[in-house]
Amino acid sequence: MDDLLGRMTIEEKAGQLTGMWVGKLSMSDSGTNVAGLVEQTLNDVKDAIRTSDIGSVTPFGTGISPYNNPAVTSRIANQLQRVAINETRLGVPLIIPVDAIHGHANVDGSTIFPHNLGMAATWNPDIVRRSARITAKEMRATGATQNYSPTADVARDPRWGRTYETYGESPHLVQELVAAEVKGLQRQEASISDGVAATAKHFPAYSSPARGEDAAPVDISPTTLRRVYLPPFRRAIDEGTLGIMPSYNSVDREPVHGSRRFLTELLREDLGFQGAVYSDWLATEMLPNNHRTADSLPEAVRQVLDAGMDMFSVGGPDTTDRIIHLVESDLYPEDRLDEHVRRVLEAKFRLDLFDDPFVHPSDASDIVGKLDHRQVALDSVRQSVTLLQNTDETLPLDPDLDSVLVTGPNADSINNLCGGWSVVQNDNYRGSTIRDGVALVTGDNTSITHEPGSSITEARDLDRVRSEAEDSDAAVVVLGENWYIHEFGPRSVTGPTDEFPKRDQLRLPTAQRQLLKTVHETGTPTVLVVVSGRPLVLTDVIEHADAVLMGYLPGKEGGQGIAEVVFGEVNPSGKLPISMPKSMGQLPQTHDRLPHPAPIGESEHSPSYDPLFEFGHGLSYADCSYEEIETGQSKVGAQETVDVTVTLENRGDRSIEEVVQLYVRDRVSSRVTPVRELKAFKRVSVPAGESTSTTLPLDVDDLGVVQPDGDMAVEPGVFQVTSGGLSTEFEVV
Repeated sequence: MDDLLGRMTIEEKAGQLTGMWVGKLSMSDSGTNVAGLVEQTLNDVKDAIRTSDIGSVTPFGTGISPYNNPAVTSRIANQLQRVAINETRLGVPLIIPVDAIHGHANVDGSTIFPHNLGMAATWNPDIVRRSARITAKEMRATGATQNYSPTADVARDPRWGRTYETYGESPHLVQELVAAEVKGLQRQEASISDGVAATAKHFPAYSSPARGEDAAPVDISPTTLRRVYLPPFRRAIDEGTLGIMPSYNSVDREPVHGSRRFLTELLREDLGFQGAVYSDWLATEMLPNNHRTADSLPEAVRQVLDAGMDMFSVGGPDTTDRIIHLVESDLYPEDRLDEHVRRVLEAKFRLDLFDDPFVHPSDASDIVGKLDHRQVALDSVRQSVTLLQNTDETLPLDPDLDSVLVTGPNADSINNLCGGWSVVQNDNYRGSTIRDGVALVTGDNTSITHEPGSSITEARDLDRVRSEAEDSDAAVVVLGENWYIHEFGPRSVTGPTDEFPKRDQLRLPTAQRQLLKTVHETGTPTVLVVVSGRPLVLTDVIEHADAVLMGYLPGKEGGQGIAEVVFGEVNPSGKLPISMPKSMGQLPQTHDRLPHPAPIGESEHSPSYDPLFEFGHGLSYADCSYEEIETGQSKVGAQETVDVTVTLENRGDRSIEEVVQLYVRDRVSSRVTPVRELKAFKRVSVPAGESTSTTLPLDVDDLGVVQPDGDMAVEPGVFQVTSGGLSTEFEVV
C-alpha cells in the first residue's frame, strides 16, 4: 500500500477521497426517457473516474427499473470497476457503497428483513448477525462492497423520523446488536473477500436532535454523551468496523463533520478508531449553507479534512478540484492528505478489491432473495412480533374459524410493511401482505374478507366494514404508518406532505381510529396489528381492541410472520426495544431515567416513568414465571464478572422462548445514576411444563460512573440486580 501511495500524484490522491452516485436524478425526472437520463448520468460518472480518479461510486438507489435489477446492477458495477482499473493510470479499484439498512433492499427481489427497531424486538444478536451475513452476500453478489450500516444511534425521542432505523432506546441493547451486525457484515477476517465494509453511523449523537427534528442541533451533557450515545460506537470499533459516518447535526454547537474535537480527539484518540470516516451524503455543503461555520464550500472542504473526515461520499470532481487547490496552495499539508488516502486504500485492500473486484451477473440473480435467505427474514419476523395486550385470551385465533375480516390501510400493502430504504414504492414485488398471510395460515374452509376501511388518513366505506365485521368470527385490523424516510418524506414524487406520519403527531389519524372503533363496536373479536417504525400513542386506541400486536416494519415476509402469531402457529416472543408513551406530553420517556427529588412529597409527585407499555414488555401465549435469581459471587472486584442465574418455569402446554432481561442499579454513587439500566439479556428456550435455569454474566467494568474528566470508573458499593420481578445484590470491593 505504501508503494502505491508513493506513486500517486496529488490529483490521484484527491480523487480517492471523493465519491459519486449514479442515481442522482430528481424524482420529477421519472417521466419521459428515464433510461436515457440514467445512461447519461452513468456516462458522466465514468468520465469522472477517468479524469478525476474518483475512488467511490454507487449505482444503487435509483429506484428505476431495470437499474435496480440484480443482474443489471452487477453489470453496471463491473463496468465502473473496469473503467477504474483499465482506464486510469494506477488502476485503483472502486469502493461501491449502498444503504442496505434492512437487507440489500435497494435491489429488486432482495431479502428484506424487519427494520432495525423490529430486529431489536427479537433481542437476539445471533439472528441480527445472520441477517447481516445474508445482506453482505447479496450486496457482494451485485458488486456492492460497503454498507452504510449499522445504525448505532440510540433512540430517545420517538418523534424522530429515523427511530425505525435504530435498535431502540437502551445503549446496552443497541451495542450488542450493532456488534452482531458488524460481525455479520465483515466476518472479522483479515481479508473480507466475501463480506462488506461496515460503516457505523451517525457518530456521535445524531438521535437526540432538538424537538425530535431530523439533523437539528444536539445539546447534551458530556456524561450523557459517554453513557448513552457512545457505547454502541465503542463496541462497533472494538469489533473492527472499517468505517464510521458522522452525523449531520451540530453537537455542543460544533457541526460534527467539521469538528476535530469529535472526529479526531474523541473518535481516534479516545475511542481508538483506525478506519476511514465517510461523510454523510452532502454534509460538507451544510457547513456554509446551514451551520454557517464556513464562509464558502472550499473552506468547508478544508475544515472537514482538518477535522478528520476521509471520504466525501458524493463530492464528485468539484470536490476533488477543491482538495487539489488546498494542497497546492499550501492550505492543507500533503502529509495529512496521505493519511486520509491511506485509510481509504486500507479498506480496499481489506476488501480484496485489488485481486478480485468483479462479480458474475448470473450469480447475482441466483443469490439475491434466495429461499433460505428469506427463511431467516421470516424467522426474524416471528421473533420480533410483540404481543402488547391480550384481553380474555383473545389470541391466538382458531385457524379453522368460519370467517375472518382483514381490514386497515396496512392490511394489503407490501410497501408499507417494508418501509423506507426499500427498493421501490409499489406493491408488485415478491412477498406476503398480512391479508396474504391470513389466507396462508387459516383453514381451507375459512372465508376471508378484505375491506380497506381507510387509507392512512381518510375513512372509506365504514358502513360496509361494519356489515362485514358483524358477519365475521374475528377481525384483524392493520393500522399504523406508511412508507417514509428521514423527516417523514418523500412519500410521493411531490415530496413530503403535512399528513401523518409526521413529527408532531404520534396518535393514529382520526380515520384509522374510527375504523377500529367501527369494527370493535360490532362485538366481533378484534385484533389490532400496528405497523409502524416507532412507538405510537395508543392510549385511546387499545380500549377498542381485544388484542394488540406490534408488528414494526417487518419487511416482505411480514405478512406471513404476523399471521402465524395471530393464529397460534408461533408463540409471540418479541419484547419492546423502546417505551411506548401514554401521550406526547410524557416525552422523553425511557426506562433508564435518572432519579430526582420530589420537593412537595412523593404522594404529590406524578410517576417519572409511566408509559402505556414499558421497555422490555411483551406477552406470551404460555404462562412463564420467574422463580429464582441468585449471584454466584456476593463480593467482586472492579475488573471481575458477576454470574447471575435466573430460573424460569413454563406452566403452559407449549414450548416458548423468553427473553431474560437483567437490570442493574447502583445503590450509592458519586454522581446521579439511573434508577435501573439494562445490562444483560439472553433469549432462552423453556420447554412446556418444565423449569430452566440460565446464567448471564455481568461485566463489572460496565457499571462505571462517568467522571468529570470523561473516564469511566467503577465505584465500590452495593449493586441491585432485577429480573422478572425478582432481585438480588452484590458488592463491588
